Amino acid sequence: MENIHILIAEDDPNIRTGLVDTLESEGYTVTPAEDGKQAMALFNKNDFSLIILDIMMPEKSGYDVCREIRQTNEEVPVIMLTAKGEEIDKVVGLQLGADDYITKPFGVHELLARISAVLRRSNRSSAKTDESGPDKFSFGNSEVDALQYRMKKGEETFDLSSKELELLRFFYQHPGEVLSRDQLLNAVWGINYFGTTRTLDQHIAQLRKKIEADPANPNIITTVHGVGYRYESPPHMS
Repeated sequence: MENIHILIAEDDPNIRTGLVDTLESEGYTVTPAEDGKQAMALFNKNDFSLIILDIMMPEKSGYDVCREIRQTNEEVPVIMLTAKGEEIDKVVGLQLGADDYITKPFGVHELLARISAVLRRSNRSSAKTDESGPDKFSFGNSEVDALQYRMKKGEETFDLSSKELELLRFFYQHPGEVLSRDQLLNAVWGINYFGTTRTLDQHIAQLRKKIEADPANPNIITTVHGVGYRYESPPHMS
């Protein structure tokens, strides 16, 4: 196994020790942090392959750590740990740029499967960077700059997460086509994604806030009920 360095931020010492022992036994290099502030200090000094963040931590929450990481690094995969039933945590985490979440309590096999899937998606995304599409392209009434992870609509400029950019590119490459949720999840999250379609729907909702004149009544990325979504490309772009 290539050297994969994982940062684990978890304030519960028993869970933290268990995660470290489990992942080290699988051949991963693991650095633990007991709170969000220590996690950011370690992140700024090391090159990690994956970040695992508990949401409720002293000093800085998992939300804050994820937000700060995404300000400087859009590519490193982030998995968030959330308590059972805290749906809002999952939604907010995904909005901040997390790649996946695991609900506590979780089993070792689920943890390892999700880590493996996220790392495979990350490696595939890195490998296809040069062939993923143009660096700049028009999308609806907006201009997308893939190199800067930004989109400009009129006088407004919006930052894009890596998943939002991948979604825009996939829609751009399939104008006018009805794309099922499974197609979109497979294209952007990978065929081994273990989450639900709610992840996709939340990302679409965030994109609509940036590209639609009226996000509640979208006319650029429209919903095809019971199937998925369609990019309503302007005629001159088809």
